[in-house]
Amino acid sequence: MKLNARFIQLPVAYDVERLRREIEALGDDAWRPHPEGFQGNDFIPLIAANGEPADESFEGPMRPTEHLKQCPYLIDVLASLGAALGRTRLMRLGPHADVNPHVDVNYYWRDRMRVHVPIITQPAVRFYCGDKDIHMAAGECWIFDTWSLHRVENNDERNRIHLVADTVGGESFWDLAARGKAVGFPAPPNWSADKIEPSNTPVEKLDLETVNTPTVMSPWEVSDHLTFLLNEAEPNQPAIAPVRQAVVHFLHKWRALWSIYGESRDGWPRYRKALNQFMEDMKAAQAHTIRLRNRASFASPLSYLVLSSALADTPRNFAIGEVREDPNAPAPGAGRLSMPSEPDPQFERPIFIVNPPRSGSSLLFETLLQAPGLYTVGGESHNIIEGIPAFNLAAQKFASNRLGREHALPGPISTMRLRFLESLRDRDNRPPGEGRIRMLEKTPKNALRIPLLRAAFPEARFIYLYRDPREVLASMMEAWESGRFRTYPTLPGWTGKRAWSLLLTPGWKDLGPLPLNEVVAGQWSASTEILLTDLGDMPPDRWTVARYDALIANPDEEVRRLCAAMDLEWDRTLGAGLPLARHTVSQPEDGKWRAREDEIMSVLSKLEPLLQRAADVAKR
Repeated sequence: MKLNARFIQLPVAYDVERLRREIEALGDDAWRPHPEGFQGNDFIPLIAANGEPADESFEGPMRPTEHLKQCPYLIDVLASLGAALGRTRLMRLGPHADVNPHVDVNYYWRDRMRVHVPIITQPAVRFYCGDKDIHMAAGECWIFDTWSLHRVENNDERNRIHLVADTVGGESFWDLAARGKAVGFPAPPNWSADKIEPSNTPVEKLDLETVNTPTVMSPWEVSDHLTFLLNEAEPNQPAIAPVRQAVVHFLHKWRALWSIYGESRDGWPRYRKALNQFMEDMKAAQAHTIRLRNRASFASPLSYLVLSSALADTPRNFAIGEVREDPNAPAPGAGRLSMPSEPDPQFERPIFIVNPPRSGSSLLFETLLQAPGLYTVGGESHNIIEGIPAFNLAAQKFASNRLGREHALPGPISTMRLRFLESLRDRDNRPPGEGRIRMLEKTPKNALRIPLLRAAFPEARFIYLYRDPREVLASMMEAWESGRFRTYPTLPGWTGKRAWSLLLTPGWKDLGPLPLNEVVAGQWSASTEILLTDLGDMPPDRWTVARYDALIANPDEEVRRLCAAMDLEWDRTLGAGLPLARHTVSQPEDGKWRAREDEIMSVLSKLEPLLQRAADVAKR
């Protein structure tokens, strides 16, 4: 929520030692990794959708989890806020960890505040918001302007733990806020914080969210969101006038549909058609070029606040990615994807490099991005994709990084496309202009996401990068041992000796008791099996093969061949050797894998059919 001050301290204070004892009693197993995999960030869910600790969704009745029910004073703390409580968690930030600069643009946070109660903290922990920064002392209670760019740094050797509650407020809460002390403004006369003593509040007495997302957004709410965004835009930008005109036209259409149908399912096809047309009008008006005062792009909150939230329909008649209902589906909402007859209006034949991890995709990507007229996000897109709640690991119940066609719902797909669009730059760091865009993307997890990418980008092309599996397994082992690729440091249920590294493959729990060579062999085989099967399910002209050995032996020849296969221009001459890729762990050299020959050969014998299949595909 946007506030009139960066930080406001509420006039309440809490018994820190009592809170610490309750947290310690929950035990280490209660902590869960951050849903987007940010290192040094984990949490304990206290209030979650349906009371399920693993449910990270923003929709549905918010109810106390088993963890909150074990903490009587935490219940008293929440009750003292006098608020309708939404998602609530204990959030831990490890030594020298941070929370990256960001703006909370999700629909859920447009009208919700984040209440922070520091429990374990040190002066070296700093919270930055806009042009202000503070240390929140233990036992205090704070709200802040989540619409401004904010971040957190823990510059200490110890953990930081905050209670963090999301709320739309309440009558008693707003009284607290009115008596609060705002940073940068004179303190109220005789200001003090009231100590909240234990009162054994029954958990059933907490006011909890039950309704938090619309079925069909009313025209008044749609108008409020769009007016807010337009008012937040930096002035004098060329796209504002055409965007404002498209907004007015859309609001007239939505208001008329609401007067006819309200929330009735009979109107959902027409609502969806109006949203799809509005999306196209926004693209034509170059809405993605508009910057807001908080330094965010207009397109990202537009997607979250309206395009992804205004209609809770099942996937049907979706122009981008064309998700259509399958009449023979075994359950409601199951969908089958079919290619649209019309060209994708924004992304022209985007290219995705797919491969098991440590196959050399960074080297290939960093070379190909030099092609003229090609746009990339500059690196890997973990946060672009997993930052969407429907696609993050917690929403998949920590099953794996696999995302299939069943995940291709209109709202998340639209959001993902817009997030890519606002981040793309060409080789000279210029954003896209008008017209359709050629995009290049590489993230190792995409080996498990080919069906989703085909849904989101109907003209998608794929490059399967093949590398000698012996070299790949050796590099994967080195990556695990380096500690630089720990994607899920506190993965629930993982029993391995090292923190989980690289992509999370189906069946990962079975790998816990195994030695490292067998763990990486399991990752390689699962990702290779899935990506080869998914590639085999698409037309042959939609994908090609790149060979790592050819790229190393003759970079110029291999890159020119790939550019011809992908209909890309190439205007540079590459030398005999390529520079090291950014994710290189140690200097490459011929036969380097032989230092681990015994470990590698012992697992390759178990993979023979798949090894042969991959080698055959590589000859394609």
